[in-house]
Amino acid sequence: MGAEKGAERTNHEESLDVLKSTQTVIHHALDKLGYPQDVYELLKEPIRMLTVKIPVKMDDGTTKVFTGYRAQHNDAVGPTKGGIRFHPDVTEREVKALSIWMSLKCGIVDLPYGGGKGGIVCDPREMSFRELERLSRGYVRAISQIVGPTKDIPAPDVFTNSQIMAWMMDEYSRIDEFNSPGFITGKPLVLGGSHGRESATAKGVTICIHEAAKKKGISLEGARVVVQGFGNAGSFLSKFMHNAGAKVVGISDAYGGLYDPDGLDIDYLLDRRDSFGTVTKLFKNTISNKELLELDCDILVPAAIENQITEENASNIRASIVVEAANGPTTLEATRILTERGILLVPDVLASSGGVTVSYFEWVQNNQGYYWTEEEVEEKLEKVIVKGFNSVYETAQNRRVDMRLAAYMVGVRKMAEACRFRGWI
Repeated sequence: MGAEKGAERTNHEESLDVLKSTQTVIHHALDKLGYPQDVYELLKEPIRMLTVKIPVKMDDGTTKVFTGYRAQHNDAVGPTKGGIRFHPDVTEREVKALSIWMSLKCGIVDLPYGGGKGGIVCDPREMSFRELERLSRGYVRAISQIVGPTKDIPAPDVFTNSQIMAWMMDEYSRIDEFNSPGFITGKPLVLGGSHGRESATAKGVTICIHEAAKKKGISLEGARVVVQGFGNAGSFLSKFMHNAGAKVVGISDAYGGLYDPDGLDIDYLLDRRDSFGTVTKLFKNTISNKELLELDCDILVPAAIENQITEENASNIRASIVVEAANGPTTLEATRILTERGILLVPDVLASSGGVTVSYFEWVQNNQGYYWTEEEVEEKLEKVIVKGFNSVYETAQNRRVDMRLAAYMVGVRKMAEACRFRGWI
């Protein structure tokens, strides 16, 4: 009995381990595509992983040493690309998994990149503006030898923004002794940023919701939407859904959730959210995140953190469509349960690929020195995401697999072929 419980616990822990679950699906995808084991051995971990120590002079005169990471998953297709997150819970395994997801996203939407990811173990909410600047510059100095416009191109992620990207670009340009806007994306417009970058992830999710709703025969006009998370992606998404005529009946942040069956006043909430995307502290009648996920709705969008829909609550999800705006919000077992229940799950590697797509547009504009209008960016983004969605949906239908496995199959194929043509495998 004890051994069985121990095994159950191990299986549960593995399902919540984002690197392990990512490797499991990649292995399955490569098997389905007929690739040999050596391809999996090459792609199951980043080709390069750097751990750095960053000494930062704090405002009180003390020096604090931060740990930072940069993972480069695979550069067979082209330079690696991916965000940098500042968060107290950043781990090496998480950064590795996220770099693999970036490779898959780039493969799904057919960008000439491999995946990269970076992170620093810190809590930016407890740091001053100047401390954040010193940390940002210190990180670039520490990783400068392995990054660059033709090697590895960083971008914003959790708790990082255009200001942090600007400091990083400036530091890299000083080291390089050359103005290098193409070194990093997500920059302010005046430093070579792209129109539409800030809302790109949410715009990509919105396009996926439109496509998924068509497949399920649901009209967005009056559709009930629940968004878990009210940060960059969640807040923009709530606004886009509201503008499309949907009723956003529930939202949440780190402190709880808000629910109104008649639809929340999204403009009111956006006006009152703080810079970290929190607004629920202003209200008394809040609900828990658990209750929010199980609300009766047409479309559920987890846009917060990993492992929110698990085998414990997957049977209680009452949405017709689940669109993952966050990274890894649904475990593999929960994916199976949702699919068997006829719920259309649009996986993270497809749904949240809008950010890297517009990052690619920004890099292209930097390299050309020619900049596009917001309308041009949105038009190009829609074409790319719709093509990626249809490719994944058709693979799922034709191969009779769930949408997550289909997305991995589409995403991994280009990378595996590039490795084969280079003679690596």
